[in-house]
Amino acid sequence: MYDIGYACGMPDQQLSPDWPESVHPPGSESFEQTATVWLFDHVPADYRLHGVLRRHPVALSRLARQHVASSLEGARQGYRTARVDLRDHLPQHAIDQVMHAYQAEGKRMAAVLRSIEAVDEALRTAAGGAE
Repeated sequence: MYDIGYACGMPDQQLSPDWPESVHPPGSESFEQTATVWLFDHVPADYRLHGVLRRHPVALSRLARQHVASSLEGARQGYRTARVDLRDHLPQHAIDQVMHAYQAEGKRMAAVLRSIEAVDEALRTAAGGAE
């Protein structure tokens, strides 16, 4: 956790190390707006067409959580099956590179998911609901 101090005009507040830098802290005037912008960056572009997701950031965070979790599971499944699936189509060095890509993307998506979970929890708390 790190101390955001008074940088955002809020009293000292501890945020998870998974908290995204571009999202202002819960309780700040711009929290929901910055959370919404950040969450839209982690879902398919067409999600922006749905006004309900702009009006209700907790709905957007739920969809983002599910989308990224599904992508992470897809990367894990791809990693488990890539060597067998690609062995007759790619040279070994290319398969190794594919495996490294799956590993890197899996780590990245897992970190994004943790950040989305932190934002989702804060949005649910701000909305007055339990997780």
